[in-house]
Amino acid sequence: MSIRVVVVDDQALVRRGFVMILRVSDDIEVVAEAGTGAEAVEAARVHRPDVILMDIRMPGMDGIEATSQILQEADWEIRVLILTTFDPDEYVYEALSAGASGFVLKDIPPEQLATAVRTVAEGGALLAPSVTRRVIDRFAHQRVVNPAVVSRVARLTDREREIVSAVARGESNTELAARLFIGPATVKSHVSSILAKLGLRDRIQIVIFAYESGLVEAGAYDIGH
Repeated sequence: MSIRVVVVDDQALVRRGFVMILRVSDDIEVVAEAGTGAEAVEAARVHRPDVILMDIRMPGMDGIEATSQILQEADWEIRVLILTTFDPDEYVYEALSAGASGFVLKDIPPEQLATAVRTVAEGGALLAPSVTRRVIDRFAHQRVVNPAVVSRVARLTDREREIVSAVARGESNTELAARLFIGPATVKSHVSSILAKLGLRDRIQIVIFAYESGLVEAGAYDIGH
């Protein structure tokens, strides 16, 4: 079954370029294009795509507002992958908080775009490697502990809290399994339980939750290199 995609960008040439790249893949179907945030919202309503490639800076309703509205209205599984030419520091936290499942720069190699779409369509989370460390460091320093979020920590077992902290540090399921001496399937089960208990969409939202709840503090770990 094909992954149904809507491509959103206010520059027609750029938008058509993404469409052409994606249409090379047999498992991806571009069902619509949009040039504004408002058009993106309407395209989502009409076509009910699996993934939306969303530009951030657009006239009128920007990509962050459009992402938030689409995900609030959707009664089906839909993921948003943010695309931008801009240094993302000032946008990443807002985009991810709005519910985006991925964030890549427009200079991504063409062959990696389809992979990014597949990753978020399958429920994964995606950040450009070049910005992952800055993303976590920046939003963690800017945000204060949210009392409403802190109260939800009580829903988790001690092991689940440990896994939330590890995910926030960037550990994969394989790394977690090796360190905790449990199977990868068990880690995956714990992650699924965490998502369900906390009402979160994916691993990126687990990272945000970890910092906003105070389970992980900025600067407590050396992330990346």
